[in-house]
Amino acid sequence: MSSISPVDFGASLSSIGSATSAQAQAALKIRSKAKAGAENFESMFLSNMFQEMFTGVDGDGPMGGSGALKVWRSFAIDQFAKALAKAGGIGIAPKVYDTLLKEQGLSPS
Repeated sequence: MSSISPVDFGASLSSIGSATSAQAQAALKIRSKAKAGAENFESMFLSNMFQEMFTGVDGDGPMGGSGALKVWRSFAIDQFAKALAKAGGIGIAPKVYDTLLKEQGLSPS
């Protein structure tokens, strides 16, 4: 029976700890990218939905008019969609997030 020196044992534990730490950091990076991607997906969906809602709107005010006001409207709608998605949205992002994690082999939190 061979004995393991305390130095070798400590080095083995250290290498296991650093491998686990690297795996945890990689999983954390994947989770943060998945969250951002899911939020961006919901934001784009909401933006498209809002664009369709305002398609036939004409007239005065910040959402009506023509020319440059229509360009402003598209920027405003994009910002509304991003703000709504960041505030929790309509529930699309959590489902997309879970699916992205499953595709990466991680369990949803």
